Amino acid sequence: MRKDLGVKPAVYPMPVLMIATYDENGVVDVMNAAWGMICDMDKITLSLTETHKTVKNIKLNKAFTVSLADVKNVKEADFFGIASGNTMADKFERSGMTATKSDKVNAPIIEEFPITMECELAEIIDTDNVYSIIGKIVNVSAHEEILDEKGRVDIEKAGILMFDQFRAGYYVTGEKVGQAWNSGKELM
Repeated sequence: MRKDLGVKPAVYPMPVLMIATYDENGVVDVMNAAWGMICDMDKITLSLTETHKTVKNIKLNKAFTVSLADVKNVKEADFFGIASGNTMADKFERSGMTATKSDKVNAPIIEEFPITMECELAEIIDTDNVYSIIGKIVNVSAHEEILDEKGRVDIEKAGILMFDQFRAGYYVTGEKVGQAWNSGKELM
């Protein structure tokens, strides 16, 4: 038996993305966003509200970074989602985290987060139904301790957070349960 739940953003899991920018004075701003995804091999789309300080900064600098939040930094990641850079000038400073300037784009890399995509602004889509920032990924960097013997990200080591929109919870990635492009072969 099924029960109607009404209209909900019923996708699970959602990412816990940390979008980092500089403002007009070079001050670091970071926001937590779940509504983002890869939209091509070298592009990411972020569905944001135009009034976010982060969006203003992206328009100004034509660049941003997107990091994947991890379990070690869940407190800071959540803080970046509940505090607004529009009203809290020292938001990043309060987090106690460390930022270094990307040498690829005019945006900060938050050192504590394990995986970061450095992005140039490719396009803004503004229609009646969506406001999206499209970024061209020019580099991805990761902490060495989460890489496997072949230099690939080992998601089990990374402890990447996932967001559950049904119960507003954070969860961590974990056990591998299948191999992509292989687990369904017997049904071919």
